[in-house]
Amino acid sequence: MRIAREAAELARTVRDKAVADGSVDTKSTETDVVTAGDRAVERLVRERLAELRPGESVLGEEEGGEGALDGLRWVVDPIDGTVNYLYGFPWYSVSLAAQVDGRSVAGAVVEPASGRVWSAAAGHGAYLDGRRLRVSAAGRLDLALIGTGFSYSVQRRSAQAAVVSRLMSQVRDIRRAGVASLDLCAVAAGWLDGVFEVGLNRWDWAAGALIAAEAGAELRLPAPGSADGLGDEMLVCAAPGIAKELTEALLRADAGSV
Repeated sequence: MRIAREAAELARTVRDKAVADGSVDTKSTETDVVTAGDRAVERLVRERLAELRPGESVLGEEEGGEGALDGLRWVVDPIDGTVNYLYGFPWYSVSLAAQVDGRSVAGAVVEPASGRVWSAAAGHGAYLDGRRLRVSAAGRLDLALIGTGFSYSVQRRSAQAAVVSRLMSQVRDIRRAGVASLDLCAVAAGWLDGVFEVGLNRWDWAAGALIAAEAGAELRLPAPGSADGLGDEMLVCAAPGIAKELTEALLRADAGSV
């Protein structure tokens, strides 16, 4: 939490300079941006971890890291929601998690614009600024508010849009804010009843998924060889009362095809 707070403050203070200087590059496509802020924040996190937890592995969105899941590894998304960050839309985060053998055991997600701190430790609950979190009591999918996200790949985005179109008639409504970590935190707080997305990376969900799970959400993480029909890259997180119904609805919408 201490490192994530410091990183969030850096992200906030460097944003105006990074945008004013034109320090914006692209990654997978022209719409997939990375700013000087992303790089500076990840460097700060790595430096602080090296001081406080010397010799431990780090996986980050900008600088990569070791691929093996064995042992303890820190997972950082320096700015989740970089397009929002670029535009000044105040819904983005710094996400940091500790994983052991590929499973999250501690995580913090900090919103630089508001200063809110989401946190969890395995077996110890989930919190927002010290207030214990609990998922919603939703029991019907047709009355559920569901979050999702879209890929930067035009082909995949089109397929995802088709799934959302087929799902729309089965839920109360759908939200798309562009920040997977905060979508998962929103499920933890009961602000969303569920969320699903295809194609997330480990740094997108490592902290947020733990926060949601510790708040009582049922979680389906991306995993190679998944046999439930949703595909290897699908994440589903929902209040227990709608988790099964949401999964079945996604199967009907052919979510695995994206």
